[in-house]
Amino acid sequence: MERGFWAGPGRVKVDEGELRLLSAWEVLEARREGDGLARDDRERAVCRNACLIARALERKGKAVFESGQAVLDGLRVEEIARLADAWARFNRECNSSPLGGEEEISRRKKAWSTRVMSAFSGVCSACLALCRRRNGRGG
Repeated sequence: MERGFWAGPGRVKVDEGELRLLSAWEVLEARREGDGLARDDRERAVCRNACLIARALERKGKAVFESGQAVLDGLRVEEIARLADAWARFNRECNSSPLGGEEEISRRKKAWSTRVMSAFSGVCSACLALCRRRNGRGG
């Protein structure tokens, strides 16, 4: 997955062309179209991803596929999954949430706990040794 000025803003290069960022409405439309194509819950993810790719994948500014059905007809499941994963990574990079998901939350928790534990070592401990310790109300 390559990102650069030649791909344009809001675009990332993939072997099949370029993936573009989608608006919230386009994502909702892709989900609805995918739900319409799926015959049961097991097919839903593949169908939704196919519809997402139909909207996001372009070559020279033109859509590569005209619909989710065309993606399902033209690509293997592995290719659809790879492109959907690439789009999801790209979308997270460009539209990261304040917390960034579960992985980011875990990383921040670990960093915070490490920071708290190491705050009393090193330079701070020498300063703290000079100060009289206060316990309770009176001091």
